[in-house]
Amino acid sequence: MSALTILQAGPAMTVQDLGRPGYRALGLTHGGAADPIALHEGAALLNQDPGCAALEMAGSGGQFSADSDTRIALAGAQMQVSIDGEPVAWDASHLLPAGATLTIGGARDGAYGYLHVGGGIDIEPVMGSRSSHLAAGIGQPLASGDSLPISKDSGGETSQTLPRDSRFGAERVRIVASMQTEAFDEETRTRFTNTTFRRDARANRMGARMDHDGDGFATGGQLTIVSEVITPGDIQITGDGAPFVLMCECQTTGGYPRIGTVIPCDLPIVAQAQPGAALRFEFIDLDEALAAETRHRDALAALPKQRQPLLRDPARIRDLLAYQLISGVVSATADPFEEDKT
Repeated sequence: MSALTILQAGPAMTVQDLGRPGYRALGLTHGGAADPIALHEGAALLNQDPGCAALEMAGSGGQFSADSDTRIALAGAQMQVSIDGEPVAWDASHLLPAGATLTIGGARDGAYGYLHVGGGIDIEPVMGSRSSHLAAGIGQPLASGDSLPISKDSGGETSQTLPRDSRFGAERVRIVASMQTEAFDEETRTRFTNTTFRRDARANRMGARMDHDGDGFATGGQLTIVSEVITPGDIQITGDGAPFVLMCECQTTGGYPRIGTVIPCDLPIVAQAQPGAALRFEFIDLDEALAAETRHRDALAALPKQRQPLLRDPARIRDLLAYQLISGVVSATADPFEEDKT
């Protein structure tokens, strides 16, 4: 079995897949990739199942090598990347030759980058998923020297790319009413949607605090509630009046009032917002939310059709001699319709 070795690990690097649903009643949230869209993008680039496990890199990447030629794909937050010192494209698939060094730097336009391998990372599943869920004690951050087994790759093309998605740098985040939305008076709700928030640097896979200018937000009479079920996307208003958007590794119950809930297809916008990035929340009704989710699922299913060959400079192609460059070549002067008279 092939293996991917981490020569140098960045902070908070973990193995992630689409998560483990069905355990909320036992106190475990869904977890999985902070940006599940990136899992679908990597899978489309490698023509494999989006459920394959990949490496999630928070803020910066690291250095990697494989013991055999390995197809890779890069998705999510754009990071500077090279193979043996030669820059390669993000949002694209590449061949990582055996023994070559893949170097991934810091994030340029988001928070979470993803390294996919052909066949997926093949660590032992826990409760049906290979995802680390650090808040629940499942898995652990990866460290320099770790070696990860790779499942057998069914093979396929590399040097494929996808258009850059619009979630990076987006400000508009759609939300629906939550359990305590009506406990906030109309003036407070209007002020909330008219406020431009900034993503606080204090954010992780459990939640992201939103900074803003002006007074904090509160329910009438400073409502406190008995702890009840909460879900990723819920926007809790904490004791200091700051909104806190719950993310993929949030707890399963909470006692802060919720002014709204981010719809699932917009939660990656919050996850990928860099510290200080501007975000604005907009209420939509349930019918609009359902329509948005349907369009989102259709778009994910259509990703393989958007895959295109990556245009590369021949002078920078390290394996140029491996390509068939003369097949189909014809003479510029010969007439192909002239009969052979010999």
